Amino acid sequence: MKQLSMRSKNTLTGLLFISPWILGFLLFTAYPLFYSLYLSFQKVRITTEGIQTTFVKFDNFKDAFTVDALFTQKLLTFVQELVLSVPIIIVFSLIIAILLNQPIRFRNFFRMIFFLPVIIASGPVINELISQGVTSIPSIKDYAVFETMLSADSLFSSVLLYLMDNLIIILWFSGVQFLIFLAALQKIDTQVYEAAKIDGASNWECFWKVTLPSIFPMIVVNTVYTIVTFSIFSLNPVIEHIQTNMFQINTGFGYASALSWIYFLLIAVALGISVALLTVRGRKNYA
Repeated sequence: MKQLSMRSKNTLTGLLFISPWILGFLLFTAYPLFYSLYLSFQKVRITTEGIQTTFVKFDNFKDAFTVDALFTQKLLTFVQELVLSVPIIIVFSLIIAILLNQPIRFRNFFRMIFFLPVIIASGPVINELISQGVTSIPSIKDYAVFETMLSADSLFSSVLLYLMDNLIIILWFSGVQFLIFLAALQKIDTQVYEAAKIDGASNWECFWKVTLPSIFPMIVVNTVYTIVTFSIFSLNPVIEHIQTNMFQINTGFGYASALSWIYFLLIAVALGISVALLTVRGRKNYA
């Protein structure tokens, strides 16, 4: 009975902490969200007399895959970039967190430098950087190695080319993940490493047997955060395509709502697959 009471108390405490979000969602987000689902099955026209809707069943969803070739193309491009970017961002932020967790000089300054892009990053800023061509490695296309990788048709060369073309973007997407990893690393008891060293474990073995299992929950959290952040980025071509269709006469809000829900379901599937794969692998390796 006492254990049940403690569990209920913890549940109530958790609900109190998230109650501001729940109230905000119910008051400001729930109605627009479900209204957009209603509009996705409608042909919407905005007239001087107000919004007029005509029920068209699943026509908007069918047109998204059978008529709008540009949407499917951008959707496939987004999936490819998501599959490439998320692992790179997670690995890069983990490496930086491990390096800046070491007792080096000016480490607080370097931590600030790596987190600074999160503060100043915005759609217009990154759009200007992209237009000026400063989001990739400078002059890399002038070297023969770039031409070699460009002619090679392999997964490794594709990953390297994508990394070279989007290096600054990846750096800017890694700031929050770096802080989360850093906080998790600082929570690991140093005595665990000392015991492992006494047993003869190398630095590599300490990483795989101590560090990685200890911060594995944060890997799942950062993966979810990265997918969501990458998906709602203002310069995302899928989002730009949806916004464009909102104000076209032949499509309008109904079709744009259908595109939004397709995009939302895609993100939900990506989140589900990522969390499932990480959870299964984590149980297999660290059970």
